[in-house]
Amino acid sequence: MPSWLQRQLQEAYQRKDLQRVQLLNQCWFYYKKSVPASSSKA
Repeated sequence: MPSWLQRQLQEAYQRKDLQRVQLLNQCWFYYKKSVPASSSKA
């Protein structure tokens, strides 16, 4: 998972912003699906 996305998720969890957590979650699953696993750096 990219570091910028981790920071955004941590911030959203701390603020208890459920809509933002859901949005970031969707972004992560979209990113994960669109980028082949072999080319990711995590």
